[in-house]
Amino acid sequence: MAYYVGVDLGATNVRAIVADGDGTVIGRSDDGTPRGPTGIGVTEAVLRVARKACADADIAPERVNAAGIGAIGPLDLAEGAVENPANLPDTIDRIPLTGPLSKLFDTDRVYLHNDTNAGVIGERFYSERNPDDMVYLTISSGIGAGVCVDGNVLSGWDGNAGEVGHMTLDPQGHLTCGCGHDGHWEGYCSGNNIPRYAQFLYEEDPVETALPVDDPEFSAVDVFDHAGSDEFATHVVEQLGHWNAMGVANIVHAYAPLVIYVGGAVALNNPDLTLDPIRERMDEMVMSNVPQIQLTTLGDDVVVMGALASAMTGGTGDRSRL
Repeated sequence: MAYYVGVDLGATNVRAIVADGDGTVIGRSDDGTPRGPTGIGVTEAVLRVARKACADADIAPERVNAAGIGAIGPLDLAEGAVENPANLPDTIDRIPLTGPLSKLFDTDRVYLHNDTNAGVIGERFYSERNPDDMVYLTISSGIGAGVCVDGNVLSGWDGNAGEVGHMTLDPQGHLTCGCGHDGHWEGYCSGNNIPRYAQFLYEEDPVETALPVDDPEFSAVDVFDHAGSDEFATHVVEQLGHWNAMGVANIVHAYAPLVIYVGGAVALNNPDLTLDPIRERMDEMVMSNVPQIQLTTLGDDVVVMGALASAMTGGTGDRSRL
């Protein structure tokens, strides 16, 4: 019997699943992503979660035939590692992945992808529609996209194609992204940066609001929870919708997808407040065909399922490779 593992390394959580030769998931595990002290600490968390998933499936790790990994970026594909991740502390400079997992599973069939590329592989592999031109967009701790054009998932020589969250949307560069550059989409609309953007707007025009803008625990959850009942929170969400629509319009003009699947915690937890403002603005922002824009069909599991599909198909996600 063949066994396959999919791993999702995000800025917030680490997930792993084990499937048998038919693709049936028989084991899983998840944990929070360590904030350090170094990248090795994150690697150890990935290995720990992978071992627990194998234990849940009642198999030894050495019985795994192949594994796929969907990871936050940026990647160094040649070294099989994450390099200086934007959404983790600066003390985490390198997170080795393919080497340690190859040793754990005793196989060199370990395939590393940007997490959003794993997401688009998952949507193509498991979706009934399975279009050749599509995008998986995540709005979560960070923002990124997996892009498929003419049936080919775009990866780039270093694995970092699709880092759309680092498109410059604000030419004034009022806010600095976690990557250190100004004006990036992610610096305004990612889950990590929505509170900073709300604080920026509040400092520009202080108004009465129920939002705890001065609380160190102030989060994106507060913004969305108060939207509709608090005028300032509603304004913040409207502004987020504007930036998100600009980013999506850029994706449409660059790649001409038929459908854009949207995932990530911000979108999944606030689907109407996230997707409706994007849809409403497409006609006024897009000069070409407007794609269908919908939530991912795989929920929180889209990346880990895409990583599993990669493992099962030799890193391609191509069903014909089964």
